[in-house]
Amino acid sequence: MKTSRRNFLKSSAVAVGSLLVSGERTFAMSKPISKKIDSQQKIPKRLLGRTGRKLSVIGLGGIVVKDVEPGHADRVVAESIERGINYFDVAPTYGDAELKLGPALKPYRDKVFLACKTTARDSNGAKKELDNSLKHLRADHIDLYQLHAITDVEKDVKAALAKDGAIQTFLDARKQGIIDLIGFSAHSPQVALTAMREFDFDTILYPVNFCCHFQSSFDQEVLVEAKKRNMGILALKAMAKQKWQNDEDRKAYPKCWYEPISEPEIARLALSWTLSQGVTAAIPPGEEQLFRMALAIAATYKDLEADELSRLEKLSVGLQPIFSA
Repeated sequence: MKTSRRNFLKSSAVAVGSLLVSGERTFAMSKPISKKIDSQQKIPKRLLGRTGRKLSVIGLGGIVVKDVEPGHADRVVAESIERGINYFDVAPTYGDAELKLGPALKPYRDKVFLACKTTARDSNGAKKELDNSLKHLRADHIDLYQLHAITDVEKDVKAALAKDGAIQTFLDARKQGIIDLIGFSAHSPQVALTAMREFDFDTILYPVNFCCHFQSSFDQEVLVEAKKRNMGILALKAMAKQKWQNDEDRKAYPKCWYEPISEPEIARLALSWTLSQGVTAAIPPGEEQLFRMALAIAATYKDLEADELSRLEKLSVGLQPIFSA
């Protein structure tokens, strides 16, 4: 699949500037986007907590380049960097994403912030995954290394922070200059809070989603704690709508385990809300067309007005949130 730089940027603008707003059952809208997005506008950057690093307000998740041709991955990365994206996030569990992202990022390695993860909870397993990721990414260091998807206090947090846990590999790698920052990703308030209180992590990668927020305040206690510690806050699932309602709909977005927001106006509201919650950056869905939509939205991001916030809250009613407190 070949995509020229011009077509990539044009499609980003069209995706968000389109006046064709879906009439799907829950998300039917009467108020279209008021203006088209300038496809040449750069993505703004923000400080990553206390780290002193600046990240683009959206990042490119490695799943975007999973299973695509190498040349196409190269073009997507190059065009994203041209637009101002400097935050790239990947993990060994994302299929061949590391193998595609590594060569694509090589010409720009000193210009980007590269985040990677490990699912290992023991020191030896984490060392093996880190070494493999460095090899696949063709990198000599990783800016942010994270415990991936911690979900259980004992099996994930306690195990990883033990004397023979993954954290020992993290600390050794940081001393050697192989990694700079240490973080984690989580999908549970209890687990995230425990992790933050038991280790001085630099960053947290956590779902900050309008539906989860309005239905159960899923994010609030976690965000308060992270802000208190001046951590870098990175957001997941900003453009998630709800759990899939039927298997047929999944075929349109095979890289999403949840039902994503595909309507441009709703995506604008949802992503803008997430970016207004004190986060540094958000990772859009792994589908390339949805990443392009987020790219265009982020270029002219503004906090929501009171009426827009009210609309978004009303839209959450009746949805099945992907996470709940």
